[in-house]
Amino acid sequence: MTLLSVRNLRVTFPSDTGPIQAVRGVSFDLGRERLGIVGESGSGKTMTGRAVLRLIRPPGRIEAEAMTFDGQDLLAASPAQMRALRGRRIAMVMQDPKYSLNPVMSVGDQLTEGLRRRDRLGRAEARRRAIAALEAVQIRDPDRVMDAYPHELSGGMGQRVMIAMMLIPEPDLLIADEPTSALDVTVQAEVLSILDGLVRDRGMGLIFISHDLRLVARFCDRVLVMYRGRVVEELAAGDLLAARHPYTRGLLNCLPRIGGSRAPLPVLDRSGDWADEAAP
Repeated sequence: MTLLSVRNLRVTFPSDTGPIQAVRGVSFDLGRERLGIVGESGSGKTMTGRAVLRLIRPPGRIEAEAMTFDGQDLLAASPAQMRALRGRRIAMVMQDPKYSLNPVMSVGDQLTEGLRRRDRLGRAEARRRAIAALEAVQIRDPDRVMDAYPHELSGGMGQRVMIAMMLIPEPDLLIADEPTSALDVTVQAEVLSILDGLVRDRGMGLIFISHDLRLVARFCDRVLVMYRGRVVEELAAGDLLAARHPYTRGLLNCLPRIGGSRAPLPVLDRSGDWADEAAP
């Protein structure tokens, strides 16, 4: 069953030298599965995720031949309809909890705000739901975390809080933008285990945006490889490390290897025809 369908998505920003397309003709379908989107910084990964939620603010412009979620036309949806979808049915975990969490509000106030305003729950019931969400992401002392402020949390704890916040409404689609960046290997594995369980147990769709090709190859079901706003390759995640496209091969060759050569890592060669084809 197709949960999200995107056809020829374009995100454009004006500049002094003319329009700049951050996303150029991206198309994909997503079921209740784990879809990875990889590529360099600036390749359009995050812009694609934000465009699905229509979080590109003017003067940025979103255009597409079609963009539907569970049969609903996202391009034709009114602002009120989009607000009803965001959080409740489509949620996005932003890249860095330090910039996504409000530094002057306690974690508990931020977790319960949506429940109290959107769902009209009482204070006690909202707190109970928030604590349950923290327990679901394996936070051992949720009562203490509820009373803490974001600066009192580690990076890994802040990331778990962000995931808990997005999962409280039990969305059908979760867009996770670099959810494991800057986390140590142990915490990274725990966060991935949480996301994997949520996709499996709740039947969610997941868009997993990352720079880490090896991690995506292990964790996701399918992968889109983006370069300069375009999808240059789509393949099963299990085939990612054996990808054939020169850009994907170049990214893989730039990865350090344990026990490998101590020579400088190779630089991505952009002189091929594929680079010219991807140029604006």
